[in-house]
Amino acid sequence: METTDVIIIGAGAAGMMCAVEAGRRGRRVVVLDHARNPGEKIRISGGGRCNFTNLEAPPERFLSGNPRFAISALKRFAPADFIARVDAAGIAWHEKTLGQLFCDGSARQIVDLLVRDMADVSVDLRLGTGISTVSRDGGFLVETSGGMIRAESLVLATGGKSIPKMGATGFAYRIAEQFGLAVTEIRPALVPLTFAEQDLEKLRPLAGVSVEARVTLGRTAFEEGLLFTHRGLSGPSILQISSYWREGDSLTVDLARGCDVAAALKALRGAGGRIAVQTALGRYLPEKVAGIVLEATGVSGRLADQSNAVLDQIGDAVNRWQVKPVGSEGYRTAEVTLGGVDTGGLDARTMEARTVPGLYFIGEAVDVTGWLGGYNFQWAWSSGWAAGQAV
Repeated sequence: METTDVIIIGAGAAGMMCAVEAGRRGRRVVVLDHARNPGEKIRISGGGRCNFTNLEAPPERFLSGNPRFAISALKRFAPADFIARVDAAGIAWHEKTLGQLFCDGSARQIVDLLVRDMADVSVDLRLGTGISTVSRDGGFLVETSGGMIRAESLVLATGGKSIPKMGATGFAYRIAEQFGLAVTEIRPALVPLTFAEQDLEKLRPLAGVSVEARVTLGRTAFEEGLLFTHRGLSGPSILQISSYWREGDSLTVDLARGCDVAAALKALRGAGGRIAVQTALGRYLPEKVAGIVLEATGVSGRLADQSNAVLDQIGDAVNRWQVKPVGSEGYRTAEVTLGGVDTGGLDARTMEARTVPGLYFIGEAVDVTGWLGGYNFQWAWSSGWAAGQAV
């Protein structure tokens, strides 16, 4: 039987980072993945340019049953630490918006950086390798399509269930439960939201139209782009709020962020309101959106003929649009999985299972989910680094 010090299952962001760190400590590391290529989610992320971190990663931008769990790893391996590695590799990058950092070139540069770092410390990367069983006999036994391997430490870095076409499964959750660890409720996150058919019927003409919006749910709000789709709503503001949304919740959407539409229309009317109300509203909204709003409110004619009450009604329809999605597009398009291995069963400093010495869970598999904007990659780097110091 083959033996090694550490087996890492999953050659994604977290798994490769962990492998590099363990290898630098002189550990013999084998990384297993059923995919043909490493870092496939890195490769497709950020439109192929990889939003590899954010300039800041405060813990309040991560959702978890224990909001404090991520603090240790994020502080010990911060965004600046990963940026330093990117800079050292000569990878050019830029800040796109809200602290989000992207490669100037291809996301493959990040994959290549990690693969090169693994090779430098003799990590054994085995792709196209299936895994049948995982068991424990003092160490850990992993039965693979290439034979049985035994190791002192086992790291699960297989991610969540998002983007199943890339091979995502709930493997890490099954292994956690096999060893007696709890798994929280999981659901798609950073995902477009969908409407009931009767609502879609009215909004279908807007598919492909985008606006700068403010989307609010309770005390949580995001101010970013919103995109109308054939199935409902998408865009950064919707993806962000989807992590907080639950079935039955209504959202409040401001379709003209930063503009009090009722006040603007009243001022325009006072300056000479002979123009059509749709033309007037079109100054603050895309033409198609203005048309749908007026159709929904039943308003037409000249701006001069509209009362304050009517203009207030239009303003409410634009600045305080009430939306009740019926669902999401699911794991098929979700960027991440919300929930995962319960942090109550893990050591926040090492990511090791408290009741199973030598067993570790990192990255998306853990109940730590970041906002859109590089936060989930930073969690992968930080949690992978933390485990790499301990395995």
